[in-house]
Amino acid sequence: MTTLATAADPFDVRRARAATGLLRDFNEAGVLAAADVHVARRLADLGGEEDEWVWLAAALAVRGPRLGHVYVDLATIRATATVDADEPVDVSALPWPSPDAWPKRLEASGLVAVGEEDGRPHRPLRLVGTSLYLDRYWREERQIAADLQALSDEPPEDVKLDLLADGLDRLFPGETDTHQRLAAAAAVLNRFAVVAGGPGTGKTTTVARIVALLSEQASSAGAAEPLVALAAPTGKAAARLEEAVHEQAAGLPVGDSVCAQLLASNASTLHRLLGWRPDSNSRFRHHRGNRLPHDVVIVDETSMVSLSLMARLVEAVRADARLILVGDPGQLTSIEAGAVLGDIVGPTAERLLMGAPARSRLAQVTGHDVPADDPPPGVTVGDGIVVLERVHRFGGGIARVAEAIRRGDADAVFEVLADGRHDVAWIPVDVADPDAQDELAPVREGTVATARAVIDAAQEGAAGRAIEWLGAFRVLCAHRRGAHGVATWMARIEGWIAGEVDGFGAEGDWYVGRPLLVTENDYGLRLYNGDTGVVVASGGGGVSAAFQRGGQVVEIRPTRLSAVETVYAMTIHKSQGSQFDTAAVLLPGAESQVLTRELLYTAVTRARERLILVGTEEMVRAAVGRPVARASGLRGRLWDGPAS
Repeated sequence: MTTLATAADPFDVRRARAATGLLRDFNEAGVLAAADVHVARRLADLGGEEDEWVWLAAALAVRGPRLGHVYVDLATIRATATVDADEPVDVSALPWPSPDAWPKRLEASGLVAVGEEDGRPHRPLRLVGTSLYLDRYWREERQIAADLQALSDEPPEDVKLDLLADGLDRLFPGETDTHQRLAAAAAVLNRFAVVAGGPGTGKTTTVARIVALLSEQASSAGAAEPLVALAAPTGKAAARLEEAVHEQAAGLPVGDSVCAQLLASNASTLHRLLGWRPDSNSRFRHHRGNRLPHDVVIVDETSMVSLSLMARLVEAVRADARLILVGDPGQLTSIEAGAVLGDIVGPTAERLLMGAPARSRLAQVTGHDVPADDPPPGVTVGDGIVVLERVHRFGGGIARVAEAIRRGDADAVFEVLADGRHDVAWIPVDVADPDAQDELAPVREGTVATARAVIDAAQEGAAGRAIEWLGAFRVLCAHRRGAHGVATWMARIEGWIAGEVDGFGAEGDWYVGRPLLVTENDYGLRLYNGDTGVVVASGGGGVSAAFQRGGQVVEIRPTRLSAVETVYAMTIHKSQGSQFDTAAVLLPGAESQVLTRELLYTAVTRARERLILVGTEEMVRAAVGRPVARASGLRGRLWDGPAS
């Protein structure tokens, strides 16, 4: 292991050639990117700052959001910093400032505001204890906490409890999931609510019933139907939410007007909901001074929402409206800064935390004791948070593996993997090992069999059947490139298929049976980043691209598609929001920085009927034992009481 990169490549684009002193050392070691260095130097020039320790701290504060952190903790960064370097680097050997003296030097800098008081003039950096923020993220974090607390502190007073109780009995009849009933009731009784839970726990089922209950409340009061916004961070997730609500509406025991409202509901991306502005990438048409007109705002797949986007959303929600967040806090977080849903759910992931008045109201309308504890004094955000637990979509080994991963219990994971269950198969090899190819026969057999079925259906022009087969088997990778990446495995899978399926690829790029992945939103065609389809034979010897939209199959001329690629394998990030009958998960090396508990949990829960997990015991243990550790203060601001 090297200590410092003494022979840096002068042509390496990661190198900031003008960097000097500490910035040069940390840049050449791979801790800082060139952009981090340039922003820090620009701030120093503008503020007349000459202290190298301040320069380094500023660069690390810029680096943090790039890696998903909201701030950098100066007390721990020496032990937690990772590097972007071709060879291992001993980060502890770098010339780190003294952790005791470093904050004091920052307090003396004109670039840094100190403490939680919002004084003037504004400074580009904010130091709170040993946590150094870019000022923007400090303000967004405080704003989100304050806005959510304000919504939580003022529950609606016009809810008719008897009507709500009757609606819950009708919409959740018999021995249905108690937590779904609690979640629906909590969303009606509070202005801020969270319906959290893993795949298959009935989150969207609950959402449709929440909208129905709110419509019934409005109708009983002689008011207009509530204006409901359905939204998600991506177009694909928004389309899935809309389809799920429409599917649920048809079978609900509700009046015609409520059913019609559910069927007429449309979902959009958060950016479209807030009103995208061509002159800004971070500001929207709706904000604190021009709020959204909606009475209820429901956001699905909230785990993918970043701190900045959540700040823009909550400030745009009217003070008398309801905000309902839906998602799985165990899944991969936003690629941008923050772990917002996980911070909001906080300790309620293990045990619900609700005040006595909230518990009393819930017990009254649901007829159930509420399994909740008292929250910290002054904390009301938990009154509307319910975590769904019962898995309805899959069970057995997949559910047991997923739960063990979520708990961080590697031994329990291996207990299930060693059981030899029909729905979970473990292949303990490194897929990059050329001597391990015989062990990968189940992956090869699954991909070839599925491709053959897709091609057969596509050649017959049976678009619906081809799309159905497309979801039967999918290879999931952590990386896009490299020996464990999608690019490598796409080529390998296509080689397998070409060797066993006659006529594969004979028609060129648009061959019949080609599986397609949309890589950019196309609002005109209503296709979204992450949607999948297949090339099928059409009349007259031509071909079309078939996609499923709103429960219906639509066929589009390939020439109208601007951004698609072939998809026999895809990244785990891209697979979020999708399910496959069988998911073959190919783990990267244990040293991979993206191999985390959340990544493995997300991958495992993509499997609906069968999971094939490929990776050594070292890889699996590394993933289970490595939760995403994002530096964020939002959880503390929400859950540590008003003083935070």
